[in-house]
Amino acid sequence: MPAHRVAPVAAVLAAALLIAGPPPAPAAAQGVERSQQASFRVETVAGGLENPWGLAFLPDGAMLVTERPGRLRLVRDGRLEQAPIAGTPAVFAAGQGGLLDVAVHPDFASNGLVYLSYAGSGDGGAGTEVARGRLDLQAMRLTDVETIFVAAPKTGGRAHYGSRLLFAPDGSLYVTLGDRYSHMKEAQNPGTHLGSVIRITDSGGVPADNPFAGRSDARPEVFTYGHRNVQGMALHPQTGAVWTHEHGPRGGDEVNILKPGANYGWPAVTYGVDYSGAVISDRSEAPGMEPPLVHWVPSIAPSGMAFYSGEAFPQWQGDLFIGALAGAHLRRLELDGDRVTAQEELLVDLNARIRDVRSGPDGFLYLLTDASDGRLLRLVPAS
Repeated sequence: MPAHRVAPVAAVLAAALLIAGPPPAPAAAQGVERSQQASFRVETVAGGLENPWGLAFLPDGAMLVTERPGRLRLVRDGRLEQAPIAGTPAVFAAGQGGLLDVAVHPDFASNGLVYLSYAGSGDGGAGTEVARGRLDLQAMRLTDVETIFVAAPKTGGRAHYGSRLLFAPDGSLYVTLGDRYSHMKEAQNPGTHLGSVIRITDSGGVPADNPFAGRSDARPEVFTYGHRNVQGMALHPQTGAVWTHEHGPRGGDEVNILKPGANYGWPAVTYGVDYSGAVISDRSEAPGMEPPLVHWVPSIAPSGMAFYSGEAFPQWQGDLFIGALAGAHLRRLELDGDRVTAQEELLVDLNARIRDVRSGPDGFLYLLTDASDGRLLRLVPAS
């Protein structure tokens, strides 16, 4: 099978700082991969990760990686530290739940704050929560850990936690929340957190300019609603807009740009059907509901998303990269403003479920593979 496949858009639409240590250990490299725009190699930075889910960079380039069973790992100087970081919150590690995303406070160099999203249990069910703590690298521990957000209500089931974290330039924190699968209709109700993207302060408070702040019929943290299960979120490097993607059911995965207070339609409108083949909605669009920029039928099961803005691959600057769990590939989207003009599938021969994608401060592209023996990979120029 070729290393990449090209998918025209029209066809897709339809069917505390670290102390410097020794030089990084050399990464294991694979053969040259060729895309439409660049040739590159895939290097294994770290292996032996159990279902890694989220990735964040510390100021010196070291990395924090979450493992879904509940461990936070440190990759320093090109090596995975043997012992996990202690002090992480207890998680509900079942189904799609567990320790999920990780983000570093914009002022980490002065405050050492790390943020974690995870599935937490209580009240007879489970739901997405966010905690923060201070990273003590000498002790390899989070201290002063506190829960700053708990999605309401807790529900039964083990799916659709959403759970991506993103700090905006104004210091606010965006958190994606799934509809919890069996409560999909609640995604149309901003009076719950289910199926929403919320916006909070770095301590869990409500920004005064949130679209539903002060309303009695909505949760004040809600920024957008009508989502199914958002597992990708990235900040556009030029416009500052927040872009997301979400899982559809059987078909209907979407890419969207968030607008304050907007309704993104699920499940009142969808391009997909239920897993049984049953119709969820006979409409794919409706007045007052935001249409996606692009959708996929069949589903690619997107997870992780990053705009590339590094110098290592000038041909890719401005492109959007999305991990695919179904079909096991990395998808590259070319953009003209807010319009997707072309798509390309990369790393098809790797045959790996891509869980997270990040544009690194060194200009390389970093990926996490979702497996019981998962890997942290990086893409470097072939030359």
